[in-house]
Amino acid sequence: MESIARRRAVAYVCRSCSRQGLRLQRQARRAYSGTATRDDIYDVVCVGGGPAGLSLLTALRANPTTSHLRVALVEAQDLSKIRSWKLPPNQFSNRCSSLTPSSVLFLDQIGAWSHLEQDRVQPYHEMQVWDGVSGARIEFDWGPNPNPSTGTTIAYMNENLNLTSGLLKRLEELGGVSVFDSARVEHIGFGEQTDELDLREWPTVHLAGGKQLLARLLVGADGANSPVRSFAGIEAKGWDYGRHGVVATLELEGEGWGGDQMKVAYQRFLPTGPVAMLPLPGNHATLVWSTTPENAALLKSLPAEDFISLVNSAFRLSPTDLDFLHTQSSGQAEEYKWRLEHTPFDRQSVPQTVVGVQTGTVASFPLKLRHADTYIGERVALVGDAAHTIHPLAGQGLNQGQGDVQSLVKTIDYAVSHGQDLGTRMSLEPYLSERYTANHVLLGVCDKLHKLYSVGSGPLVPLRSLGLNLVNSLTPLKSFFMNQAAGNGVKI
Repeated sequence: MESIARRRAVAYVCRSCSRQGLRLQRQARRAYSGTATRDDIYDVVCVGGGPAGLSLLTALRANPTTSHLRVALVEAQDLSKIRSWKLPPNQFSNRCSSLTPSSVLFLDQIGAWSHLEQDRVQPYHEMQVWDGVSGARIEFDWGPNPNPSTGTTIAYMNENLNLTSGLLKRLEELGGVSVFDSARVEHIGFGEQTDELDLREWPTVHLAGGKQLLARLLVGADGANSPVRSFAGIEAKGWDYGRHGVVATLELEGEGWGGDQMKVAYQRFLPTGPVAMLPLPGNHATLVWSTTPENAALLKSLPAEDFISLVNSAFRLSPTDLDFLHTQSSGQAEEYKWRLEHTPFDRQSVPQTVVGVQTGTVASFPLKLRHADTYIGERVALVGDAAHTIHPLAGQGLNQGQGDVQSLVKTIDYAVSHGQDLGTRMSLEPYLSERYTANHVLLGVCDKLHKLYSVGSGPLVPLRSLGLNLVNSLTPLKSFFMNQAAGNGVKI
């Protein structure tokens, strides 16, 4: 009898210990995945209020699993200017991006896409790409077999400010985000140990004015010169291309793109760099021209008439003629008119003639490639330009950032739903694993394309032309490239 009583007592104690252990485990999970009680402690602090940072916070707030997290945004700019952003229908910002259908689907899933001004978004369904030296051409379109998930649309041209404004509207609709804008980050350090919490490994963002934010997870969406990346001690390797990207908002003749051309984007590879004209609504287009710093300086200095003539020349004249026009300090309009009369070209294979340039939109920026050694540290993650910068020839920079955000949100979701500490390196490893290689491959492809088409003569020219014609003739191969560009993640 005594042994039976003893066994029962031991069993009772074990059950009690087990119940207590489960309670402690649940409490620990809540502590790791939930919200802290101090008003300066956040589960996620995002530095940077561009498309990547705003998409991240919007996605976290829109996701039922992560909507209870305490999150904060730190942005140096005054966000009220972005909230109230408005331009007349016939004016467009010169900073535009080509959004893939995959990125648009993600923005729609988090409820942000409907907040963009849709009459300022232009889908296009075909892209003409050709070699400026040999004339070899490839035509990207879905043809009679549209993609099941994206239809015939290749991408959507959209102003970056339209996107950030729409994301801000959606974020305010969701609520629950502590926003610190017009806020300068003075220093990022570590927290301290208190009687209740040991925060010595938690990043602490010190803002001008004395405010501090402690982060279970600090996200750097703060651009190519990321202070968050510097704080984490993460190196970024790469090089400058010695090229500048010239942008401008253009006006086209007549009613603009008209008919089928309304759905076409154009890109010509020149020895100095690719030049692209991409459709905006109405009779407008956005220009992205990668060229030498000297040529960029000339383009910015020219009167409108000569600038317009150089842009038209870039799609019609030979590289030799175009080089000559860049040596002239003025008079490009007359020179272009004369040379055009003596240059045969297929008028159906080039964009419509540019007749105007919007005042104040001609600008340039240096082109570079950078890739961080890693995207994660203990309680740190990098997204967008803080993690990688890419040559604009494929129009994938912003889309890479959106892909980062999707992956990081999925990683945080898993950590929260499984009671993990969402800020530890172990919890963040799936994000690194999913995104680093994919981004590295795309960075490498764009870099090699830039170098390949920078060669103006020699045996490499016919070889690359042969390759371009081969891709254009092989439908499965061309469809693979289109799926990759559309963000559909097709594997070989």
